[in-house]
Amino acid sequence: MTICHYKSVKVRVVAFTVAILGWILELVACGLPTWRVTAYLGKSIIVAQSTWEGLWMQCVWQATGYVQCKVHDSMLALSGQLQAARAMTVLSAVIGVLAMSVTAVGLRCTTCADVGRRGKARIVQVGGVMFLMASVLVLIPVSWTAHHVVRDFHDPGVQSKQDLGGALFVGWAAAVLLAIGGALLVCCSCPPSSGPQGRPPYTMQPLASCPQGAAPYRAPPLSGTNGKSGQPVQHTKEGGNTSTQLSTEEEGDVKTLRHKTERRMKEENTITETGRVMVGEG
Repeated sequence: MTICHYKSVKVRVVAFTVAILGWILELVACGLPTWRVTAYLGKSIIVAQSTWEGLWMQCVWQATGYVQCKVHDSMLALSGQLQAARAMTVLSAVIGVLAMSVTAVGLRCTTCADVGRRGKARIVQVGGVMFLMASVLVLIPVSWTAHHVVRDFHDPGVQSKQDLGGALFVGWAAAVLLAIGGALLVCCSCPPSSGPQGRPPYTMQPLASCPQGAAPYRAPPLSGTNGKSGQPVQHTKEGGNTSTQLSTEEEGDVKTLRHKTERRMKEENTITETGRVMVGEG
């Protein structure tokens, strides 16, 4: 048995939560200005200022704690690598929003779409694929930027060395969470294999015959009928009194019941008299 059969609803909710967390981290990485930071290779540990570069702005941090940022003036003046990184991160965020909307519709705890369990499972799988696409779109610019930073760092012809910024690590974490959430949504949203609503189709089963020697079930007789033959009891009226004609077997049953009732009444009277005698002696 696969995990799709047991607790699939809980797995979908957990995967959806993980994917949302990855999308939030992707937004944080997109907005942080620390994709590239200035690297210091000297022996002195006293740094007067540090330069940060991001997708949307460039900041200068001073030792006094003052930070001054400036948004990139012209998009056309930016490098092709930075423009592509911008486009892919924004596209990843948009696809993440669409993926969250689609997945929320497909969850069984929502009633946005009345398409049955099979249809909802397909919708959740589509949302998982979209989360995987968002993961790839955020992974490409982050890894591409890291490659350029490492290459320039080891290039002797580059004077100003730069190091990997914290935003790149946040972007990698976002890509991993988006990939995990999307993969779980795709793999653990197996549509039911039978029935329109995920239940096996109902089939009419023939009634089982009574085993040999077993008495068939008979409904209890109605009031005013004979329990043995099912025929109505005949009533005769003699001298203004109504009498009922019973069979011999039924008359025997009535006499036995009357005898038992009289014996029980005698026993109760005896117990009562014995109790009175004991109370009088006391």
